Amino acid sequence: MPFNIAIDGPAGAGKSTIAKKVAEQLKYIYVDTGAMYRAMALYMLNKGIDPSDSETVAKECDGADISIKYIDGLQCVFLNGENVNDKIRTNEVSDAASKTSTVKEVRRKLVHLQQELAKSTDVVMDGRDIGTAVLPAADLKIYMTASSRVRARRRYDELTAKGVSCRLVDIEKEIIERDERDMNREESPLKQAEDAILLDTSDMTIEEVASAILALKSEREV
Repeated sequence: MPFNIAIDGPAGAGKSTIAKKVAEQLKYIYVDTGAMYRAMALYMLNKGIDPSDSETVAKECDGADISIKYIDGLQCVFLNGENVNDKIRTNEVSDAASKTSTVKEVRRKLVHLQQELAKSTDVVMDGRDIGTAVLPAADLKIYMTASSRVRARRRYDELTAKGVSCRLVDIEKEIIERDERDMNREESPLKQAEDAILLDTSDMTIEEVASAILALKSEREV
């Protein structure tokens, strides 16, 4: 039976970075669900659709063909046949994804693909509702968090390293607003699963967090 690891938490908690590292060390498939939602948001932005217009988003989401493929060991997200890895990491797309992901039709479309992947292979999957909605029977569930200031600083450092001009105060404001939306949305709100293990990474290095999760995984196999 495939072993599934679910990593949930708010924006900027470092879920994707950790999930990639853990998956690499375990030789598991890493499924970046956030990238899939960003691809959907990019689809709406490209069509000139307001991400807050849930009715139109619901009607148009079936036109987005989103898939994940591994090319030379790198996970690539395809939107209607185009590799959009380099287009889905902007603040605009991230903010739009937080809005479009509240639409139940969007979530149902993407959750189905995520569940099918997990049924067939060992995966590490991260997102906002993996342990509660997507993989409720996951073998190991982690809820990662950190203070809003720490999460904003991480995002700021990531963007500035890429040459993107931004302000720390604006990023923290966006993160707090996204937390509010994610935790209070009607469809699969962000929350810690009852059987998830809480990891506050505010004062932990990437290596420390990854090691903690790998140790927990080993315990589950005993």
